[in-house]
Amino acid sequence: MTTSTGTPTSTPSPSPSARATWTPVLALTAGITMLVSSEFLPAGVLPGLAADLGVTEGTAGLAVAATAVAGFLTAPTIAVVLPRADRRTVLVALLVIGAVANLIVAVAPAFAVLLVGRLLLGVAVAGYWAFAFAAGIRAVPGRAATVSTTLALGVSIATIAGVPLGSLLGDLFGWRLVFGVAAALTAASAAAVWFAMPSVPAQPGAGLTMLRQALTNRRLLLGIASLLVVVLGNFAAYPFIRLAIERVDASVVPLLLLLWGVGGLAGNLVAGSLSRRLRLATTLGPALFGLALATLAGAGAGSLWVVVPAVILWGFGMNMVPVATQLWVTTAEPRRTESALALQVTAFQAAITLGAVLGGRLLDGAGLTPVLLTGAVLAIAGSAGFACLRGRPA
Repeated sequence: MTTSTGTPTSTPSPSPSARATWTPVLALTAGITMLVSSEFLPAGVLPGLAADLGVTEGTAGLAVAATAVAGFLTAPTIAVVLPRADRRTVLVALLVIGAVANLIVAVAPAFAVLLVGRLLLGVAVAGYWAFAFAAGIRAVPGRAATVSTTLALGVSIATIAGVPLGSLLGDLFGWRLVFGVAAALTAASAAAVWFAMPSVPAQPGAGLTMLRQALTNRRLLLGIASLLVVVLGNFAAYPFIRLAIERVDASVVPLLLLLWGVGGLAGNLVAGSLSRRLRLATTLGPALFGLALATLAGAGAGSLWVVVPAVILWGFGMNMVPVATQLWVTTAEPRRTESALALQVTAFQAAITLGAVLGGRLLDGAGLTPVLLTGAVLAIAGSAGFACLRGRPA
């Protein structure tokens, strides 16, 4: 239920029986953690992966782009293809696909084979994101902000533990082992969702008709466009975060990747607390990480006293974005939430694809500083777009 301004109304404290239903949400969060860890693992093992497969680091960054290409195609179509399928079954199947994708990457003899695995992972990530929030609020009704924050915490856990740990394990044992471990843990999360989630029937009217109706919402589409610009700015730079840290001090890479994730955890929580002020939340997050990217661009091979807070601020600002925009799109289109969320995921995946390609081209052609500056400009432009959006939900 929402207020006239589109923000979730307060609800009474859940009863003990209601609290028990949080188990499915925690299982969903475990799945998000593993899929997002898998999506961004190349950022933590980029040099070794590139050297082993005989490609440049800019080309290796396309391992992230390939995932997003598949996600871009999957997010708006999966509900159309599966309009009546039980969402629990679909979510479990997507996690199994994610596990298989990681296994393919772990044994890939060439970069082309690795890209096949990454394309499969993109299907899993986008489909899972498109359905997980709607399934979560069915399990815990009236708690949209908390469900969104909990799922986003899975992203933070992935960045706090997954990417830094992947970087450390990759340095010690090789990047292939990292993806093998990710395959096993993703399969375990599929089992957790299967046993913890109740049956989740599709939303009434789900499918092509619902998507067409959502696409007539002009305010929603303007927000999606702003989101695309924001995420494009982040992912022009994020695949190369390790390189940005290494040019200052290579020995602190795992620590700063960890601090990026810690900043992200705080950003998730702050965005959730701003569920009644979504215009502020959607504007503030991109502005903060745009400032952080500009600072990193200017830092060059400078002091860690500059780089450390910039990396934390980057994580904080960027990780406000998934929570804030997930809540924003569902208040902008409250009657067709599944389609609104599919469009949000589509924007994310399109921006990840374009960002990785743009960043890789800039890196190989002009160096790291233009990559960071481009990301900063796009983030601030997207922030301004959200600041200009007014009006009530459809």
